[in-house]
Amino acid sequence: MSYAITSSNSKAAPENLPPPNVRNARVIPASPSYFSGRPEFTDNLLNLQALLRKYQTLPTVPPGQGPRVAWRTVSQYRLLVGEPVRASRYHQVIEVLKRLNQIHPAVMPPDLQDAMQIYKRDINPYAVVKRPAVVDEDGRACGIGRRKSSSAKVYLVHGEGEVLVNGKSINRTFGRIHDRESALWALKATNRMDKYNVWALVSGGGTTGQAEALTLGTAKALMVHEPDLKPALRRAGCVTRDPRRVERKKPGKLKARKMPAWVKR
Repeated sequence: MSYAITSSNSKAAPENLPPPNVRNARVIPASPSYFSGRPEFTDNLLNLQALLRKYQTLPTVPPGQGPRVAWRTVSQYRLLVGEPVRASRYHQVIEVLKRLNQIHPAVMPPDLQDAMQIYKRDINPYAVVKRPAVVDEDGRACGIGRRKSSSAKVYLVHGEGEVLVNGKSINRTFGRIHDRESALWALKATNRMDKYNVWALVSGGGTTGQAEALTLGTAKALMVHEPDLKPALRRAGCVTRDPRRVERKKPGKLKARKMPAWVKR
């Protein structure tokens, strides 16, 4: 008589199972944020917060001394992720990025640099070095000024105080006395009316915008000849570009904010 000896560690042969039904298969999303309204944004925010918790003990630079970085605007980020992200929500991402940017560059981990790179603009405006303006071989200094939709290109040269705007005298170009004084305010505020000749090309907008654009262009050209006049020109309000524009008209309103008269019947 013989006996079959079986080992307790032996495994049973797998049964012939039927093939899975593809129709009843459930697709499992790769990200748990898939069922949220903005999965791409949520994953990005959680990833940055995880990196902050991981590297928050690294040495940092003093506030204001970190590398200047131009982050993407909210409209650029919306195009990047393809989701309607609110500005307030994107502000949370920017706050985390600013904190991560304070980490000392010498100990910045490579994975952190790669994670922050996608939020930076393609062109860093802080890395652009402004070309200094100089006086050319003919003794002319050039300055460009803008106001509203007007632009002015001003050439300033030593002379007796002659002014030509688009080949015409300033009295023919600007009919209002206020516009004439505004156009030459940079020279008048520094007592240089009889020391320089002005030749300018203006375009776009109306007479008031052209006159104020001429003020900024004249001030820039004057600072090329005499850089020490910049404090005086700044006190006179000739250095800063005025960004104000006419607010656009809204639908359903008479102007930008004016509503039509309400009538009961």
